Amino acid sequence: MINKKNMIQKNEKKIGFFSYLKKKLIKTSKNISKEIINLFKKKSIINEKLFNQLQEKLILSDIGIHTTKKIINLTKKYIQLNKLENSSQLYKYLKIEMLKILLPVEIPLIIKDKKKPFIILIIGVNGVGKTTTIGKLAYFFYKKKKSVLLASGDTFRAGAHEQLFSWSKQSNSLFIYNSKKKDSSAIIFDAISQAKKKQIDILIADTSGRLHNNSVLMEELKKIVRVIKKNNNMIIDETMLILDANIGQNSINQLKSFHDNIGVTGITLTKIDGTAKGGVIFSLANEFNIPIRYLGCGEKISDLYLFNAKDFINAIFTDD
Repeated sequence: MINKKNMIQKNEKKIGFFSYLKKKLIKTSKNISKEIINLFKKKSIINEKLFNQLQEKLILSDIGIHTTKKIINLTKKYIQLNKLENSSQLYKYLKIEMLKILLPVEIPLIIKDKKKPFIILIIGVNGVGKTTTIGKLAYFFYKKKKSVLLASGDTFRAGAHEQLFSWSKQSNSLFIYNSKKKDSSAIIFDAISQAKKKQIDILIADTSGRLHNNSVLMEELKKIVRVIKKNNNMIIDETMLILDANIGQNSINQLKSFHDNIGVTGITLTKIDGTAKGGVIFSLANEFNIPIRYLGCGEKISDLYLFNAKDFINAIFTDD
């Protein structure tokens, strides 16, 4: 029998979250949909001039040249097939095509309960919000009744250990760091041993963040991967790259560098509430097809959300 009260509560919660997401993505929405809406509302004749204008607006929205060309080509084919005559008929189609770009990367992170610990390696350059995201992730899993251990493997940045320790307290997680060890891989090796001994569900390991083209950083990350495998043949279940939405198309180079060197299995896009460059998410999805796990939208420990392609599209494409 259907419980109507529970259904109503779920719907209210969904509507509440969508309204919240819509507010958080308002800068990206203005940069993408408002410009496109204005273009299509003119009911212009469909010609090459219109496509040039659309292409310009998409590129300026940080969607990127390659992804923009894909969208333009698909739109042209759609017009020819359906014999459309004015641009006002294109808006809904454009939303559908852009949703198709994001749907393949809407893959949530599945925690394997039988494997303890489930190891998540956090990577990324300085300033993208790695440590903050770790705290939010820990809290996210804590709410799901999972035990979490945070390993402070960032031996490069001053104050990194203190910051992570603070997040561990806020998220009700365990914390491990050895000030006598300056090698990230050694700290993370010890963390795995402790997590196995205490039967911890999830181990989240922080790493040093430097420029993505820093060879020292990449070699350090490769060493961490090798050391983890030596710990009774353990594997990294998730290599999560943290990207700052504010840097727009520069995040493409970061992802390429990290993925080529150690392999990225998931992405968290942070600070998306404070930027107009959220359109980069389409380039990330289209060019790499790597799962986008979470969006960081705010400063509170609870401000981490599972990526949902349809919600994202509806939040940025609005006629309001």
